[in-house]
Amino acid sequence: MQALLKIARLIDAINAGFGRIAVWLVLAACVVSAGNAVSRYALDLSSNAWLELQWYMFAAMVLLGAPFVLKETGPVRVDIFYGHASPRTRVWIDLAGLVLFLLPVMIAVMAMSWPFFVASWLGDETSGNAVGLIRWPVKLLIPLGFALMVLQGLSEIVKRIAFLLGLIELNAQYEKPLQ
Repeated sequence: MQALLKIARLIDAINAGFGRIAVWLVLAACVVSAGNAVSRYALDLSSNAWLELQWYMFAAMVLLGAPFVLKETGPVRVDIFYGHASPRTRVWIDLAGLVLFLLPVMIAVMAMSWPFFVASWLGDETSGNAVGLIRWPVKLLIPLGFALMVLQGLSEIVKRIAFLLGLIELNAQYEKPLQ
Protein backbone atom coordinates (compact mmCIF):
# COMPACT_ATOMS: atom_id res chain seq x y z
CA MET A 1 0.00 0.00 0.00
CA GLN A 2 2.92 2.35 0.65
CA ALA A 3 3.99 2.00 -2.99
CA LEU A 4 0.47 2.88 -4.13
CA LEU A 5 0.46 5.93 -1.86
CA LYS A 6 3.78 7.02 -3.35
CA ILE A 7 2.27 6.70 -6.85
CA ALA A 8 -0.82 8.63 -5.67
CA ARG A 9 1.43 11.45 -4.42
CA LEU A 10 3.20 11.50 -7.81
CA ILE A 11 -0.16 11.71 -9.62
CA ASP A 12 -1.20 14.50 -7.24
CA ALA A 13 2.01 16.39 -8.05
CA ILE A 14 1.57 15.95 -11.80
CA ASN A 15 -1.99 17.22 -11.68
CA ALA A 16 -0.96 20.09 -9.42
CA GLY A 17 1.51 21.08 -12.15
CA PHE A 18 -1.17 20.95 -14.81
CA GLY A 19 -3.43 22.90 -12.45
CA ARG A 20 -0.83 25.67 -12.27
CA ILE A 21 -0.66 25.70 -16.08
CA ALA A 22 -4.46 26.02 -16.19
CA VAL A 23 -4.33 28.95 -13.77
CA TRP A 24 -1.75 30.77 -15.89
CA LEU A 25 -3.83 30.10 -18.99
CA VAL A 26 -6.62 32.16 -17.43
CA LEU A 27 -4.30 35.17 -17.40
CA ALA A 28 -3.02 34.40 -20.89
CA ALA A 29 -6.58 34.13 -22.23
CA CYS A 30 -7.45 37.48 -20.67
CA VAL A 31 -4.41 39.11 -22.26
CA VAL A 32 -5.17 37.58 -25.66
CA SER A 33 -8.83 38.60 -25.37
CA ALA A 34 -7.94 42.17 -24.45
CA GLY A 35 -5.31 42.36 -27.18
CA ASN A 36 -7.75 41.00 -29.71
CA ALA A 37 -10.38 43.57 -28.70
CA VAL A 38 -7.88 46.44 -28.87
CA SER A 39 -6.54 45.35 -32.26
CA ARG A 40 -10.05 44.87 -33.65
CA TYR A 41 -11.67 48.08 -32.39
CA ALA A 42 -8.75 50.50 -32.05
CA LEU A 43 -6.59 49.40 -34.95
CA ASP A 44 -9.25 47.83 -37.20
CA LEU A 45 -7.16 44.63 -37.41
CA SER A 46 -8.76 41.28 -36.93
CA SER A 47 -7.72 37.65 -37.03
CA ASN A 48 -9.70 34.48 -36.40
CA ALA A 49 -6.52 32.89 -35.08
CA TRP A 50 -6.65 35.03 -31.92
CA LEU A 51 -10.24 34.05 -31.24
CA GLU A 52 -9.45 30.38 -31.82
CA LEU A 53 -6.43 30.68 -29.54
CA GLN A 54 -8.77 31.89 -26.79
CA TRP A 55 -10.98 28.83 -27.34
CA TYR A 56 -7.95 26.54 -27.22
CA MET A 57 -6.79 28.10 -23.97
CA PHE A 58 -10.27 27.74 -22.48
CA ALA A 59 -10.30 24.06 -23.44
CA ALA A 60 -6.88 23.63 -21.82
CA MET A 61 -8.04 25.45 -18.66
CA VAL A 62 -10.97 23.09 -18.23
CA LEU A 63 -9.37 19.82 -19.32
CA LEU A 64 -6.06 20.32 -17.51
CA GLY A 65 -7.58 22.04 -14.48
CA ALA A 66 -10.39 19.56 -13.73
CA PRO A 67 -8.11 16.82 -12.33
CA PHE A 68 -6.53 19.37 -9.99
CA VAL A 69 -9.99 20.45 -8.83
CA LEU A 70 -10.85 16.80 -8.13
CA LYS A 71 -7.65 16.51 -6.11
CA GLU A 72 -8.36 19.65 -4.10
CA THR A 73 -12.09 19.43 -3.52
CA GLY A 74 -12.88 15.74 -3.88
CA PRO A 75 -15.81 14.21 -5.70
CA VAL A 76 -19.13 15.90 -6.26
CA ARG A 77 -21.48 14.73 -3.56
CA VAL A 78 -25.19 14.36 -2.94
CA ASP A 79 -25.85 16.41 0.17
CA ILE A 80 -28.87 14.42 1.33
CA PHE A 81 -26.64 11.39 2.03
CA TYR A 82 -23.29 12.99 2.60
CA GLY A 83 -24.12 15.82 4.97
CA HIS A 84 -25.32 13.62 7.84
CA ALA A 85 -22.83 10.76 7.43
CA SER A 86 -19.81 10.00 9.59
CA PRO A 87 -16.35 10.66 8.10
CA ARG A 88 -15.87 6.94 7.47
CA THR A 89 -19.22 6.67 5.67
CA ARG A 90 -18.34 9.74 3.62
CA VAL A 91 -15.18 8.01 2.43
CA TRP A 92 -17.23 4.95 1.42
CA ILE A 93 -19.62 7.21 -0.51
CA ASP A 94 -16.63 8.85 -2.23
CA LEU A 95 -15.23 5.44 -3.15
CA ALA A 96 -18.54 4.31 -4.63
CA GLY A 97 -18.82 7.50 -6.67
CA LEU A 98 -15.25 7.27 -7.92
CA VAL A 99 -15.45 3.60 -8.89
CA LEU A 100 -19.00 3.44 -10.22
CA PHE A 101 -19.34 6.82 -11.91
CA LEU A 102 -16.13 8.82 -12.37
CA LEU A 103 -13.78 6.13 -13.67
CA PRO A 104 -16.14 4.45 -16.16
CA VAL A 105 -17.21 7.74 -17.72
CA MET A 106 -13.69 9.18 -17.86
CA ILE A 107 -12.27 5.98 -19.40
CA ALA A 108 -15.07 5.87 -21.98
CA VAL A 109 -14.58 9.49 -23.05
CA MET A 110 -10.80 9.07 -23.11
CA ALA A 111 -11.11 5.98 -25.34
CA MET A 112 -13.67 7.58 -27.66
CA SER A 113 -11.70 10.81 -28.02
CA TRP A 114 -8.41 9.18 -29.01
CA PRO A 115 -9.48 8.33 -32.61
CA PHE A 116 -10.94 11.85 -32.87
CA PHE A 117 -7.47 13.26 -32.10
CA VAL A 118 -5.59 10.74 -34.29
CA ALA A 119 -7.76 11.51 -37.33
CA SER A 120 -7.13 15.22 -36.84
CA TRP A 121 -3.39 14.69 -36.46
CA LEU A 122 -2.99 12.33 -39.41
CA GLY A 123 -5.15 14.57 -41.58
CA ASP A 124 -3.26 17.68 -40.51
CA GLU A 125 -6.66 19.27 -39.81
CA THR A 126 -6.87 23.03 -39.69
CA SER A 127 -9.71 25.35 -38.90
CA GLY A 128 -12.05 26.22 -41.72
CA ASN A 129 -11.77 29.88 -40.78
CA ALA A 130 -9.45 32.22 -42.60
CA VAL A 131 -6.04 32.19 -40.89
CA GLY A 132 -7.34 29.41 -38.66
CA LEU A 133 -5.14 27.33 -36.40
CA ILE A 134 -4.25 23.67 -36.64
CA ARG A 135 -6.79 21.58 -34.74
CA TRP A 136 -4.91 18.51 -33.49
CA PRO A 137 -3.32 20.20 -30.44
CA VAL A 138 -6.69 21.13 -28.98
CA LYS A 139 -8.09 17.71 -29.86
CA LEU A 140 -5.14 16.10 -28.05
CA LEU A 141 -6.23 17.93 -24.91
CA ILE A 142 -9.41 15.82 -24.77
CA PRO A 143 -7.85 12.36 -24.25
CA LEU A 144 -5.02 13.93 -22.23
CA GLY A 145 -7.41 15.74 -19.88
CA PHE A 146 -9.56 12.66 -19.38
CA ALA A 147 -6.47 10.46 -18.85
CA LEU A 148 -5.30 12.87 -16.15
CA MET A 149 -8.78 12.67 -14.62
CA VAL A 150 -8.59 8.85 -14.60
CA LEU A 151 -5.19 9.02 -12.90
CA GLN A 152 -6.48 11.48 -10.31
CA GLY A 153 -9.51 9.27 -9.72
CA LEU A 154 -7.19 6.33 -9.06
CA SER A 155 -5.13 8.48 -6.71
CA GLU A 156 -8.26 9.45 -4.78
CA ILE A 157 -9.30 5.80 -4.55
CA VAL A 158 -5.89 4.80 -3.16
CA LYS A 159 -6.00 7.59 -0.58
CA ARG A 160 -9.49 6.64 0.57
CA ILE A 161 -8.60 2.97 0.88
CA ALA A 162 -5.50 3.93 2.87
CA PHE A 163 -7.72 6.03 5.14
CA LEU A 164 -10.11 3.12 5.68
CA LEU A 165 -7.12 0.92 6.54
CA GLY A 166 -5.92 3.51 9.07
CA LEU A 167 -2.71 4.26 7.17
CA ILE A 168 -3.30 7.97 6.53
CA GLU A 169 -5.45 10.81 7.80
CA LEU A 170 -7.88 12.26 5.32
CA ASN A 171 -9.83 15.46 5.65
CA ALA A 172 -13.39 14.14 5.43
CA GLN A 173 -14.85 17.37 6.78
CA TYR A 174 -17.93 18.44 4.90
CA GLU A 175 -19.16 21.98 4.40
CA LYS A 176 -22.80 22.20 3.45
CA PRO A 177 -23.26 24.27 0.28
CA LEU A 178 -24.74 27.72 0.68
CA GLN A 179 -28.36 27.88 -0.36
